Amino acid sequence: MKKWEIMIQKTFMAKSGEVEQRWWLVDANEKKVGRLASDIATILMGKHRPTYTPHVDTGDYIVVVNAEKVEFGGNKWQKKEYRWYTGYTGLKVETAEKRRDRRPALILEEAVRRMLPKNKLGRSMLSKLKVYAGPDHPHVAQQPESKELGTRGAAGL
Repeated sequence: MKKWEIMIQKTFMAKSGEVEQRWWLVDANEKKVGRLASDIATILMGKHRPTYTPHVDTGDYIVVVNAEKVEFGGNKWQKKEYRWYTGYTGLKVETAEKRRDRRPALILEEAVRRMLPKNKLGRSMLSKLKVYAGPDHPHVAQQPESKELGTRGAAGL
């Protein structure tokens, strides 16, 4: 064998179904929405793994509890507006405070959704996020491990 043949290294590319996906439990109590959402998006995409492959879903499942207790900085509860088009004439608008009262889990789901890829792979990643307003969740059988996210030091995951 020649010297250049021995030194060639292959790049690892994960294949779908080959990566073991874990379940994580995250408590959103008194966490900032943006910090928590970016950490969750990183785990859903699988960027916390050394085997990250951009075109394969290598992420884990995340169960978020206490989503009604998330925080915004400043006066965003009154100033931040969520807008959506209903399909009929007109545009629906509501503040973050009203959304928290109406559907608190949707605040965190939308923040994470906007941080994921905008394609089929991103939609499959988002389906692995389970958000619940209260402290209870129906995923006890999966035995999710507790994980601290949404703090300044959580970037290393």
